[in-house]
Order: sequence, then structure tokens, then C-alpha cells
Amino acid sequence: MQRRGQTAVLAVIAVVAVAGCSGIAPSPTPDAEPTTEPVVTAEGPSWNVTVTRVIDGDTVEIRYANGTAETVRLLGVDTPETPPNTVSPGEFEGIPDTEAGRDHLMSWGTNATEFAERNLANKQVRLVVDPESDRRGGYGRLLGYIYVDGENFNSLLLSGGYARLYESEFRLRDSFATTEATAQRGRVGLWNFE
Repeated sequence: MQRRGQTAVLAVIAVVAVAGCSGIAPSPTPDAEPTTEPVVTAEGPSWNVTVTRVIDGDTVEIRYANGTAETVRLLGVDTPETPPNTVSPGEFEGIPDTEAGRDHLMSWGTNATEFAERNLANKQVRLVVDPESDRRGGYGRLLGYIYVDGENFNSLLLSGGYARLYESEFRLRDSFATTEATAQRGRVGLWNFE
């Protein structure tokens, strides 16, 4: 009988131990850290994640390997808004605040969303946070860079004329400013307004 009791206790301990190692994470809070250990890169801590949904050109939903979900706002870039939001031509240098200017930006907001969907949707990417930037934006979204196939997607939005530089502090700001200036001079993407 005592052996049976010991066996039952060992079985309970084994079940608890297995449950603790299962990788099941508690429900995240807005400031929760992912439960997987980050890898430190030249820019900051990073994780392999899956993009589960593209919200728009500069905002995606991701899932960590442990199943925790997060909304990520791409750091340092701003794509034009798409309906039902209103665009702000004043934020995009050289685009007039006219009906034609607003239509142009809404069109490029749609183009940016489609570009993000083609390149990110349902793909495994590398999420990197920048220690020189705020960790979260005004809406509680995690701010970060996304690397797809080794390329910084945030920077690709700028070089392709899908986005403008977002004025904030972050490590790659000077590089992003140069990329934006090159796209503006070349009248690439949204900068090609007549």
C-alpha cells in the first residue's frame, strides 16, 4: 500500500514537471516579455516569430514560438493610412493637402499593405527590438524591426517609397533617413506625385 502511495505521488510530480516544461505560457499582459530567450543582435534582442496577420503597411500581428501573440508597429517608418482612417498629407513632404494628394496617399497606403502581405503574411521572420527606442508605442504596440530573408523590412518600405521616416529616436535613424532621401530624390513610390 505504501508503494502505491509513493507511485501516485511520483506520478503527480511527473505530471506537474511535464506541464511546467510544456512551453504553455500564461496569458500575456501589455508589458509581458516573451517567454523565449531573446538572441542579442547588433541592434538589440531578437526572436524568431511568425507573422499571423498584416494589419496595414507598418503594423502586423506576430506569434512567438511559445504561442504568445503580439501586435508590432514597425519602428522608424510610417505608411499612409488607408480607409476608414484619414490620411495626413502634411506628414508627407511634397504631397499637397488636396483631394488628389489625399487620394495619392490612400492609394500608396493600400500598396504598402499589399507589399507587406506579399512579403510577411504567414512567414517566419526575425523580430528585433532597439534598445535606443521606446519599447512600446502610444497604443501599447511593441516597436521593432522585422527581418525577412535577412533584409530589414522597415528599410525596404522606405527604399520602395511605401513609407516615410517616422520622427523618433532609434539606432538606425541615420540609415533610414538616407534611404528615405534617396527614394524622395528618385521619386520612388509615394514620392512620385505629379
